[in-house]
Amino acid sequence: MWFPHLPIERLTQERLHAGHAPPPAKEPFALVGSDTHGLTLTALNIPCRQEGLSPGMRLADARAICPALLTEPNAPGKDAAFLESLARWASRYGPSLNVDGADGLWLDVTGVAHLFGGEPELLADLKERLAGLGFRARLGCAGTLGGASALAHFTRRSPAIAAPDTLPDTLAPYPIEALRLEPNTVLLLRRLGLKRIGQLYGLPRASLEQRFHSRNAAESVLRRLDEVLGRRNETHAPLLPAPDFVARLSFAEPLISHDGVLASLERLADELCGMLARARAGARRVVLWAARTDGSSVALEAGLSAPSATAAHLVRLLKEKLDTIDMGFGVDLMTFAALAVDDLSPEQTALSAAARKPGPEKLIDALVSRLGTRTVRRLFPQQSHIPELAQTTRSAFAKLPAWNGEANNTSLEKPPRPPLLLAKPESVTVMAEIPEGPPLRFTWRRVNRRVVKAEGPERIASEWWRVFDGSPPQRTRDYYRIEDEDGCRYWVFREGLYQERDEARDGDPPRWFLHGVFP
Repeated sequence: MWFPHLPIERLTQERLHAGHAPPPAKEPFALVGSDTHGLTLTALNIPCRQEGLSPGMRLADARAICPALLTEPNAPGKDAAFLESLARWASRYGPSLNVDGADGLWLDVTGVAHLFGGEPELLADLKERLAGLGFRARLGCAGTLGGASALAHFTRRSPAIAAPDTLPDTLAPYPIEALRLEPNTVLLLRRLGLKRIGQLYGLPRASLEQRFHSRNAAESVLRRLDEVLGRRNETHAPLLPAPDFVARLSFAEPLISHDGVLASLERLADELCGMLARARAGARRVVLWAARTDGSSVALEAGLSAPSATAAHLVRLLKEKLDTIDMGFGVDLMTFAALAVDDLSPEQTALSAAARKPGPEKLIDALVSRLGTRTVRRLFPQQSHIPELAQTTRSAFAKLPAWNGEANNTSLEKPPRPPLLLAKPESVTVMAEIPEGPPLRFTWRRVNRRVVKAEGPERIASEWWRVFDGSPPQRTRDYYRIEDEDGCRYWVFREGLYQERDEARDGDPPRWFLHGVFP
């Protein structure tokens, strides 16, 4: 994975999450760093490149070419930390991965691609998720790390995939820069007329060594060529360590039935939950890895909405997925690990099991296991006085707030709220006895209703912090609980005050809306 615009895209996402304006996208903008040559450009947006600027150019020369250039200091430390966090995020596509330079990642998808339907589907899903996060990535997939890097950096079409038997022919027309050589070595090769990787295939190695002043430089060319083509192994250490909580079980005779796998999973879950209980921790994400006798493997993952160290619950989440495992010639090794854990929160005990109220976590986990994390969402409180903004939806696996001070403070009790809120307040036509009073009649969805009872008003004003974050302020609302002659109860509000209109003189008149319905 290569991120050609990582510094600027990282800065853009940082500004957006902080509620600030992102860097300009339609004006020349660059990040500037300091080196031995003074101030130089380190990252450019597209308008800069259209003006003829390039990375490494001195800032004075760049301003002479483009006087309208906007700049900001670069932050290589933040870029490196973010790239590492992005690598940890990509662990869903394989446990073995690490950063590759200052703007790339490598990921070993051996034994994982079939879980997504194949390598093309895995790369497509990865690229789509990265685009959703705001990052443009170029992806390459090959049997060697060097081959994948060359595809990611120099292919015209991304994602690019090269099979092991076609990799030499695929890389033959690529420039020698794709071998990840030092600049001086690349310059010497070009002076010798060697501009493409394919020109090195049939060249005698002894003659190539004689053309270099240093034996180490010649050896580096041959080593990189062998690593790209798979003739020599390239050492690369993964970033993520092995899980702290893992249980393994090997079999003298391979398992050939799903019942045997289920029984082994129950045994592994008991062992894993014993480890978690001793550490007073609970699993938030677990993975079952089964190795077949033919060298292939399969992995099944499950997430939990709350930490759990109950073996029966973990087994229940994976039990339905076990039928999807292709046993092949049998399974001779199984591993059950907790990839993410949290501290177990203390629970109130009861004298009898029947007196304990079950939480929604088991139901949520079961729904997510069947429907997927994108389908199941949970409501979370949000700091806002406006009712429709007082909650938000997040992933079912998002961490719940530890304590809700407003819900536990009796001095902040609010008037009754309807259990059913409309997704968007609907406009109604109201006739009131006095301008600031409750409605006497109202029309909603073309039906006239006469009000017989009314309670209120409950005034909700705009949040004071909207003045500082640049958001448009909300108009003052007066909420009423009303009941019509048929016994139906509604929650309506008047947006705006007549007094505010008189002071503004040119403001919009107050409007009425229906926001919810009482049972």
